[in-house]
Amino acid sequence: MIKKWFEIITDHRISLRERMFRIVTGVCMIAITFTLPMGRSIWNILILLLSLTAMTVIVKYSIRQKRIHLGATLIAMLLLILFPITFFSAGGFYSGVPEWFVLCFIYVCITLQGRRRVVFFGLCTAETMLCYGTAFYFPALAAPSSQHDALFDSAFSMIMVGLLTSILLMFLNKMYEEENALSQRQKKEIEELNRAENHFFSSMSHEIRTPINTIIGLNEIILREHISEEVAENARNIQGASKLLLSLINDILDISKIKSGKMEIVNVSYETGALFSEIVNMIWIKAKEKDLEFKLHVDPSIPSMLCGDEVRIKQVLINLLNNAVKYTSAGSVSLSVRCERLGVNRVRVWYSVEDTGQGVKKENIPYIFNAFRRVDEGRNRYIEGTGLGLSIVHQLVELMGGEISVNSVYTKGSTFIVSLEQDIVDEKELGTFTLASRSRVHEGETYRQSFEAPDAHILVVDDNDMNLMVVKKLLAETKIQIDTASSGAECLRLTQNHHYDCILMDHLMPEMDGIECLHALRVQPAGLCQVVPVVALTANAGSDNQLLYRREGFSGYLAKPVSGALLEAAV
Repeated sequence: MIKKWFEIITDHRISLRERMFRIVTGVCMIAITFTLPMGRSIWNILILLLSLTAMTVIVKYSIRQKRIHLGATLIAMLLLILFPITFFSAGGFYSGVPEWFVLCFIYVCITLQGRRRVVFFGLCTAETMLCYGTAFYFPALAAPSSQHDALFDSAFSMIMVGLLTSILLMFLNKMYEEENALSQRQKKEIEELNRAENHFFSSMSHEIRTPINTIIGLNEIILREHISEEVAENARNIQGASKLLLSLINDILDISKIKSGKMEIVNVSYETGALFSEIVNMIWIKAKEKDLEFKLHVDPSIPSMLCGDEVRIKQVLINLLNNAVKYTSAGSVSLSVRCERLGVNRVRVWYSVEDTGQGVKKENIPYIFNAFRRVDEGRNRYIEGTGLGLSIVHQLVELMGGEISVNSVYTKGSTFIVSLEQDIVDEKELGTFTLASRSRVHEGETYRQSFEAPDAHILVVDDNDMNLMVVKKLLAETKIQIDTASSGAECLRLTQNHHYDCILMDHLMPEMDGIECLHALRVQPAGLCQVVPVVALTANAGSDNQLLYRREGFSGYLAKPVSGALLEAAV
């Protein structure tokens, strides 16, 4: 039985609170076994047996029913009843019982919590003072005790209380040390797991982006050709599906970065008009495809240039607008922007996204920002998405120091409101900004190269042959002379003998990565490209990576998959 008891109190699968309850209650049962016989009567022995039986029943019941706090409360009440009985039957403060009152205080402090601990601590104090006062003013109430018995009981009690308290503290200290060691081990395992998870997500993002780059790139080449409407429609469907897949990958990568604390907010100066134009151009076509009315209202007093994380603001608004379009089958989707001056060079910008869609039930609103959870799953099971979008939006807004709220009426629609404080870069007001003045139609556009440069000579470095082929095809109409290298070492061999006007460099390559190759290129003895602009063309996406490439000395950055227009613009 004792072996089993020791096994239980050292078992980490059992809660620390239950184990402490077992230990402290066990010590108190031993204390009662020593104190009650000090009364030296048959009644004390009977009370002792009844008390131990009652405590055993209480302990078993409270552990089985998972009601530890109730069990501790009942035993504390029992101790408050037993100690006065023992005190007076053993001889009052001339006995060895007063020393045992200490254990009552210890029991209350360790096993009880909150208001009960305060109340019972007060009761213990009051009872002790009452017992001493009664014994002082009414000494006849205390059983007579010889000096020999009193000295023996006092010495014995002092030793036993000290011994039991020391054992109790040693047990508790050992338990805390074991829990701390276990906590440290678990913390280390969690950190290693997080590192492995982040590495996995980062690697998967890079690996998946590489074939998507080929799909989107070659699909763009097909759309440039004179093809039948049926083939063009198929190509546009491929393009849409590829971009959806890319957005899902970005969501997973972003949630991983936010969880690991690696998501960085990069505040830069940006043009508000350009930001809204880009958002409008992405959303209004999607709304048009579903026969939804897209409404836009931008406060004309908003400054033309602000300082904030343009990339993340755009991501937040596009996520909210995409959701609005996705969950609205009829009616309209609206984007409203208003500005509030906070000081000489600071404003608070309110972005409001409203739709007439299916809305959210009142009981589901607290959960809509939870990752991997989609409210009203049965109704929304045919709608594409990971369930990460609103969680990412919520966390990005918080990282930028802003606030987000939602108002929704089920079956009537929803309104998401985001507020962000930003610095003013240019006081000039944006002025009138309308959908008609900013939107442009993409349908029916035919590709036309933005420039021709037959005398220009560039080098593309990538360990993936398909990526090299896609870049060559996307730039074919510009008539640029293009050389390719499949490794950093091959790049350095070519730059030893040829001068290039520009180099497009992949980052994650075996043996020598893009950053190492760039550094070697800059100090290459007799190299012909030491000062040539080098643009990172990589699947290692993210705003934090943009900072990395800028810091390492790259002249620009392009994330795969890259469109022909962006590629031409960079070159």
